[in-house]
Amino acid sequence: MLHFLQPGFLYLYFPEDKTEYIPVVLELILLIIICTLVFRWLKRKSVKEAAKAREIEEKVMQARKEALEKELSQN
Repeated sequence: MLHFLQPGFLYLYFPEDKTEYIPVVLELILLIIICTLVFRWLKRKSVKEAAKAREIEEKVMQARKEALEKELSQN
């Protein structure tokens, strides 16, 4: 059924000397740390951007409200 996957398994390399896994594990740990740091940085940055967007939205809504009140008071 999954014959297309069989040739890939023939070329897998599992070393007899398990110390060859050490650099791979260290690289994996380093990449996980970097990914975590980038994720936290992006999350903090998005919170700051959301706060700025909220501020701008409030200013626009206030200006719109003042313009509407001014227009109503003139009529």
